[in-house]
Amino acid sequence: MTRTRLAAADDAESVARLLHDFNTEFDTESPGPTTLARRLRTLLAGTTTFAVLGGEGPDGVALVTLRTNVWFDGPVALLDELYVSPVRRGRGIGGEMIAVVVDECATRGVELLEVNVDEGDVDALRFYGRHDFELIQPETEERAFYLSRMLLPRPAGGR
Repeated sequence: MTRTRLAAADDAESVARLLHDFNTEFDTESPGPTTLARRLRTLLAGTTTFAVLGGEGPDGVALVTLRTNVWFDGPVALLDELYVSPVRRGRGIGGEMIAVVVDECATRGVELLEVNVDEGDVDALRFYGRHDFELIQPETEERAFYLSRMLLPRPAGGR
């Protein structure tokens, strides 16, 4: 078993480095580890964001945000990111981080844990399926979809 634990605000640089590495590996834009660390120091000190670090390096990160939701008494959690360094994959770090995420969510009264996965990422779909995430909604037996829309910030007072 690797060293898997909740991250503190003091771990912001490690979390930021791993998130930046994740985006870099998959050719996705990143604001850079310095900007991410600045944001994470604030977010991890609050109550609506937590991270889990896995491995000795640390070698993996899971980032979770919580929000209120009218359909549940407790918060709903979104697993925003889950990443393990390529050289450390296949050693159970991801599964250990998911277990800590689930335990932490239960401790915080979370009733629903969501994750968004690209349709073509069959490895991620298989991984999350092994950890009891559903692609098919049990109530309707329909596939679940995640849609998004990027919004541009508006000037203060503007429409």
